[in-house]
Amino acid sequence: MTATVTWQAKRYADLSLDELYELLQLRSQVFVIEQDCVYLDPDGKDRHPEAVHLMGRAGDGRLAAYLRILPAGLSYPQVSFGRVLTAAEFRGQRLGGPLLEAALIEIERRWPGADIQIGAQSHLQAYYGRYGFEPASEPYVEDGIPHIDLLRRGRGAG
Repeated sequence: MTATVTWQAKRYADLSLDELYELLQLRSQVFVIEQDCVYLDPDGKDRHPEAVHLMGRAGDGRLAAYLRILPAGLSYPQVSFGRVLTAAEFRGQRLGGPLLEAALIEIERRWPGADIQIGAQSHLQAYYGRYGFEPASEPYVEDGIPHIDLLRRGRGAG
């Protein structure tokens, strides 16, 4: 079953304090606690003027899914996204596809025709492959978890 989710993309300056707290808290819950990775999640990239925070809210207002979109040159030479997550209570409701589709639409809207490069957990390579992402590196370990860089070629600048 897919939860009904409303997608909203906001730049850092447009986030309310409560939204910022909520997304940072959820990212820490997933990436630091659940995945047992001790690292500083707020890395300064969230504040970049062109960084976009894509939030999926359930009907009751809870943050159900999230990812961060970064402009070219901040993490990779290409536009990128990361910090992709679904809150524990919404897992199994098929939010990953709609989250990725919303991100691709938002990227195309802001950076038409842009290539997109991501660093994904290696076990998700085939999943991202369904959205046109292809390997762009050899596998590597980041924060104790196997990763691979993936690239999705843009459709040409418009």
